[in-house]
Amino acid sequence: MNFFLGCAVWGYKGWVGELFPPKTSAADFLHLYSQRLTAVEGNTTFYAVPDQATIARWAAQTTEGFKFCPKLPRQLTHGNLLEPSIPGALKFLEQMQGLQSRLGPLFAQLPPSYGPSLLNDLTAFLKAWSSQDAPLALEVRHHDWFKPPHADNLNALLEQLGIGRVLLDTRPAYSGSANYRVSADPRKPKVPLQPVVTAPFTLIRFISHPERQYNQGFLAEWVTLVDQWLRQGTQVYFFVHCPIEVHSPATARYFQQLLESQGAPVPPLPWNAIDSSPTQLSLFPLE
Repeated sequence: MNFFLGCAVWGYKGWVGELFPPKTSAADFLHLYSQRLTAVEGNTTFYAVPDQATIARWAAQTTEGFKFCPKLPRQLTHGNLLEPSIPGALKFLEQMQGLQSRLGPLFAQLPPSYGPSLLNDLTAFLKAWSSQDAPLALEVRHHDWFKPPHADNLNALLEQLGIGRVLLDTRPAYSGSANYRVSADPRKPKVPLQPVVTAPFTLIRFISHPERQYNQGFLAEWVTLVDQWLRQGTQVYFFVHCPIEVHSPATARYFQQLLESQGAPVPPLPWNAIDSSPTQLSLFPLE
């Protein structure tokens, strides 16, 4: 399977009654999530590293073919330099191996303060990681990484080492009303979208707007790109975020519908095979 679709988290209580059946307990969230979507960002690991028992439980609670994409802990990626964090990053990778077949690409999110002047430090870190033969995607937020010659230098480095580049699309979150942009999405940077593929896989983080019409044009662009990349053999991980998180699963499901209507080579969404209520089945119809 080359296409994986999911959200940033699996344990959101507001999804009970929509993504999850009414009265679902929190202990069942992960298992039910994996029966509906095919991947999840591991944002929880950014804040705390789970113990081995927890990791084994995550693997056991999910369905065959499901993928976790854990984020490297912030204490490793948000210091001044990355090179001193190499031992900790490799230990984290070793811990995540407890997910076994459920482990997808990991990703490292760098802070806005980490710019191209630290390219040598970044190169040392990524070379150490690439020696482990484990897929990694990199998200940069300093604006100079998106300008020449730094953008080309970064993409060349990632391609050389087989490291993916996280494609962060915040455009929908900055569409619509000014009140929404200011109050609901202050943590997502307004960085340019440069849809390049630097590895055999790509990881897309789509920061959606809670009102569907502001996502429409951007999702149409992603349908074209994802269809093209899948036909070229690229593995695609597509994650839907929303500052008002209750909307994320329905937006993900709608994106699946758009891909299917385009004839993109995507597998069926497990969610659609579940005996759902008419309300659930009609979420975001195409017409």
